[in-house]
Amino acid sequence: MLFEFGVFEIGIKDIVDILLVAGMLYWAFKLLKRSGAVNLFWGILMIVVIWFLVCFVFDLELTGAIFNYILSIGAIALVVIFQEELRNLIYRFGSQLTFRKFRRARASAADEEMRQQLITACLHMSRSKTGALIVLQHGNNLREFEDTGEYINADVSARLVENIFFKNTPLHDGALIIADHKIVAAACILPVSKDTDIPAHFGLRHRAALGITEKTDALAIVVSEETGKISVAKGSELREITPDQLAHAFV
Repeated sequence: MLFEFGVFEIGIKDIVDILLVAGMLYWAFKLLKRSGAVNLFWGILMIVVIWFLVCFVFDLELTGAIFNYILSIGAIALVVIFQEELRNLIYRFGSQLTFRKFRRARASAADEEMRQQLITACLHMSRSKTGALIVLQHGNNLREFEDTGEYINADVSARLVENIFFKNTPLHDGALIIADHKIVAAACILPVSKDTDIPAHFGLRHRAALGITEKTDALAIVVSEETGKISVAKGSELREITPDQLAHAFV
């Protein structure tokens, strides 16, 4: 099937091709925006547009050869510059292939008990404006982040969580990581998101919560020390929630 637009004929394959390119450009824009390099995206896009005009519209052989050389070298340079972002993308893509529905089906009474303890702790810390950052491991292993803190290996209890984040305790600064219904480690250092769209009133804890969800499929819960508000980061998205919504954040 062909559609005629003046001198151009566009078929189904051409439409699919255009949609694929648009999708790749949108993905590249989001990736570079999250990395704080959105201006680089516009620069690359401008170079590609000029290359297309030179090679395929005006058919300038010498200038086109120079642009082809620049683009071939530039592609290698971009892979080197953004190797961490590309690694995180592949890592997150692989995490989507895990059988999440199967894992949800295996939810037990231990899951519910852990959630209730965390909800209780977060509500108490919210009322007292005690800053906290709690990370729950899902499919991706968080060992590299656990190694940056102090290992605890204790059952999840509201009192223990509150004591860890009590303002003057040695472990209050950093993230608490929970895996397999256990508090694995505290005072852990997390990667900080470079997303420029994060509201200014969100602090370093919120950026760290978003950062860990950009790199893994973990769930992060933040209690603001300034306002006492609770926020949840999941799937590279950060949002404030009410205490009543906290129970649904684990789903």
